[in-house]
Amino acid sequence: MPPGAAHAQPQPEAGPRLAQFYFYLTEGCNCACRHCWLAPKFDPEATRYPTLPVAAFERVIAEALPLGLGRVKLTGGEPLMHPDIGDLLAVVRREDLALTVETNGLRLTEALADAIAGCRQPFVSVSLDGAEAGYHDKVRGVPGAFDLAVAGVRHLVEAGLKPQLILSVMRDNVGQVEPVVRLAEQLGAGSVKFNLIQPTERGVALHEQGDSLTVPELIDLGRWVEGDLAGSTELALHFDYPRAFRSLARLATRGGQGSCGILGILGVLASGQYALCGIGESVPELLFGQVGQVPLAEVWYQHPVLLALRDGLPGKLGGICAECLQKSDCLGSCIAQNYYRAKDLFAPYWFCEEADQLGLFPASRRVPVAAKG
Repeated sequence: MPPGAAHAQPQPEAGPRLAQFYFYLTEGCNCACRHCWLAPKFDPEATRYPTLPVAAFERVIAEALPLGLGRVKLTGGEPLMHPDIGDLLAVVRREDLALTVETNGLRLTEALADAIAGCRQPFVSVSLDGAEAGYHDKVRGVPGAFDLAVAGVRHLVEAGLKPQLILSVMRDNVGQVEPVVRLAEQLGAGSVKFNLIQPTERGVALHEQGDSLTVPELIDLGRWVEGDLAGSTELALHFDYPRAFRSLARLATRGGQGSCGILGILGVLASGQYALCGIGESVPELLFGQVGQVPLAEVWYQHPVLLALRDGLPGKLGGICAECLQKSDCLGSCIAQNYYRAKDLFAPYWFCEEADQLGLFPASRRVPVAAKG
C-alpha cells in the first residue's frame, strides 16, 4: 500500500462487490472527435492538462482490492497519453488485475502492446470510424489518425491479442459499417462494436444538426448488422442499441450483452476525484470525493448516489424503462447519460423513449397490461 494510504474497511458480508474501476487517466486527448460524449481538451502533445498521478492510481487500487476489485479499465481522454503509462501497467500486472484499455490507438507502440498483453485477461478496444483515412480522420479531427490507429491494431495482434474495433455510427460514415468489418478481418481483430452517438457533450450538436442517425434508422441498421452482416463473418459483432431491440437469439449469446454493470463499477477522474463515471467531468453532482481525502470504502458503501442506485434499480426506473421486460438486465442502459439529459438517476434512456414515442418499441418486450395491474 502506498505511504499514507488509509486501510480499507472490510467488506460486509452482504455488501456489494466493487468489481471494476474505470480510470479516466487524462483530461486531454490527442484527437478532437466530433461526437465525443466526454469532450476532453485537445492536447496533441500530451503536455497541457492534468493526468492521474501514479501514487493516486496505486492508492485507489490498494483500497479497492479488499472491496472485491478484479478488473480495471484504462480510458480517458486518451489513456496512452499518460506520461507514466508503463508504470501504471506494471501496477496492474503486479496486482494481477484483469485489464481493459479503450484507446484511439495513435500512441499504441509495439512496446505498449507487449506490456498490455502481459497483463491478466487483457481486452483492448481501438476506435476506427472508417476503413479509409478520409472517413476516420474527418471524425477524429486529426490528419494521419487512421494510419496510426491501424498500426496500433497490428501491434496488438502481433502481441497475441484480438482487439475490438469500435465504429461510432453517424450519417457521414454509415456506409463504412461493412468495410470496417472486412478491415477487422484482414487485421486479425476479434470483434467489431458499433456505437450509437449519445446526445451528451459534443454528441448533442450532432443530434441537433441531423448528423447522427435517427432512431428508426438505427433500429434498421442494428437488425441488419445482427442478422445479415453477422452471418457473413466469423467475427463477433455488437451493435450497441438497448437490449429490448435485440433478438432472443442474440440475448442468449455474448453478442447480446449490453449492461454496463453500473452497480459494480466506480470511476476516478484525472483530477483524482471519485465519480460515477467520466460524466463527472460535466456533472459535479456525480463526483464523490477526492482520493486520499475520503476512504474509498466510505464512498463505496455510504455515498447517497450509490445507495440510491442500489435501492432504486431497476424498480424506480421511469417512463418506458419501467415497462420494459429487460430492465433487470439493462438497468436503464446508461445511468450517466440519463442523468445528464434529465437530472434524474432513474430517467428513461433517450433511445427507448424516442422509439416508444414513434411506436417502435417492441411490444413483446413491454410488461403486459394485466401484469401492470
